[in-house]
Amino acid sequence: MAEEDGLCFTQTKNKIPLFIFFKNARMIFKMDDIGQEIAQIAFPAALALTADPIASLVDTAFIGQIGPIELAAVGVSIALFNQVSRIAIFPLVSVTTSFVAEEDAVAEVSTSEQQDQIGCLESNLSCNNEAKELLPQYGSGVSRVKSETSSFSIESSKPQRRHIPSASSALVIGAILGLLQAIFLISLAKPLLNYMGVKYDSSMLPPAHKYLTLRSLGAPAVLLSLAMQGIFRGFKDTRTPLYATVAGDVTNIILDPIFIFVFRFGVSGAAIAHVISQYLISVILFWRLIQLVDLLPPSTKDLKFGRFLKNGFLLLMRVIAVTFCVTLAASMAARLGPTQMAAFQVCLQVWLATSLLADGLAVAGQAILASAFAKNDFERATSTASRVLQLGFVLGLILCFMLGFGLKFAARLFTKDVNVLNLITIGIPFVALTQPINALAFVFDGINFGASDFAYSAFSMVMVAVVSILCLLFLSSHYGFIGIWVALTIYMSLRAFAGFWRIGTGTGPWSFIRS
Repeated sequence: MAEEDGLCFTQTKNKIPLFIFFKNARMIFKMDDIGQEIAQIAFPAALALTADPIASLVDTAFIGQIGPIELAAVGVSIALFNQVSRIAIFPLVSVTTSFVAEEDAVAEVSTSEQQDQIGCLESNLSCNNEAKELLPQYGSGVSRVKSETSSFSIESSKPQRRHIPSASSALVIGAILGLLQAIFLISLAKPLLNYMGVKYDSSMLPPAHKYLTLRSLGAPAVLLSLAMQGIFRGFKDTRTPLYATVAGDVTNIILDPIFIFVFRFGVSGAAIAHVISQYLISVILFWRLIQLVDLLPPSTKDLKFGRFLKNGFLLLMRVIAVTFCVTLAASMAARLGPTQMAAFQVCLQVWLATSLLADGLAVAGQAILASAFAKNDFERATSTASRVLQLGFVLGLILCFMLGFGLKFAARLFTKDVNVLNLITIGIPFVALTQPINALAFVFDGINFGASDFAYSAFSMVMVAVVSILCLLFLSSHYGFIGIWVALTIYMSLRAFAGFWRIGTGTGPWSFIRS
């Protein structure tokens, strides 16, 4: 009787959506099947995701040695370039990862069924051949069957390139968006910088304009490389993007001091080094991709641009909301002056670079969940969601501790200006204490994308952005630098709550939790 009561309690507990956040919490670090798959995807993905912000930090450190005006100018340009890029990149990469994972999972199931049929066929042929060997043989029928069977086995064992229509679609869309972004940024560089708070009479305008114009030449490479990273993530292969990204960023780090100080190109040298590294990453990824995927579909109908555009538009709404919040924060900091903007730039780059470590877990969650939902494996979906959320929270606590004690000393690597350092010290508590919140927000994004819950992700983010923008405008105007960081804290908290609400209430694609 007691066992029956315990079973009933367990079943009731499992039907309460909130319990998904605590499911198998004792196994958080266990390297079981799910734990190993998460680690194999998340760790390389996290390293690859943080590589570009780290390269930007290196740029920031080198440029900071030139002077605070150049540091502030490049800070505005990087913020503008990154936010415009995110408008194109984020929907493309997120949709690509989910679609490729789904198509690959369906293809895997289909291939498994075909292999079972082939096994049965070969078994039957083998039995028939054994029987025929005991009987008198007339003609060459048996030898022909043996020959055909052997030939079939050899041909089926040959590795073939995968036919994934979403991969081809992503590359076409990425190339077009990259060219459009380059044209947009180069032709409207000064008006956009003016919108960011860099006025036409500002001393920051010349270096900011140089850096933004040159770095925009690398936009096609950025879009293509990230589209290809989305494809590899869908295959649950995050090592290839890691190797390519590290090769590109090491090249960037090597070329930075050569172009900036040896050739005396200044901020232009930093931009040129970055562009070269992005094209190198694209070449490496494309070379590897053509070995795995047949990028020429039989028909243009296979590309399914309509599916991409529909869900991409939903995520475009979302990323515009996200972009506007962060860009507005950078604009408000720039309006406070070069010193405030320089301090904000250092804090923001550290904030984003460390927070993106959690995005590695988000990538793992998205890829595994998309595959699980495609196979209707809901038990694996809930277990994966629970594990990545728990790991995300632990990671956030670790980052909070590290930044709280280490950022004050690391800040001197970026600048020696006393006023900038003082403002960075003020921003450290916000950068450190928001890490657990940021980690959960990023992981929730990956979970929602893995469930193809793009509509909820879009509309909830728009609501979060409206509230956050109002807070940002009010707090920055009344409390300056501190007010901006308070508003950003509110913004990330609302993002995390939106993800918590969807799963916690068991609605949308998570309604199966309550059944």
